[in-house]
Amino acid sequence: MLVVDAVIPPGDEPHQAAELDLMMMASFVGRERTREDFVDIFAAAGLRLSRIVATPTVLSVLEAVAGE
Repeated sequence: MLVVDAVIPPGDEPHQAAELDLMMMASFVGRERTREDFVDIFAAAGLRLSRIVATPTVLSVLEAVAGE
């Protein structure tokens, strides 16, 4: 499965995904997620995060496969 979403990188360095996270929390119920968040979400669905492909934008492509 492919998911296109912003992924908050580890650490406290400024990043567009972190800014989006603040806007999402202030305006909506949603939030942006870290790699670890996606690992947990995929695992709950029986999937395993196989890789994250960065793009020139704030969005990344996350690839999930059937869990092993």
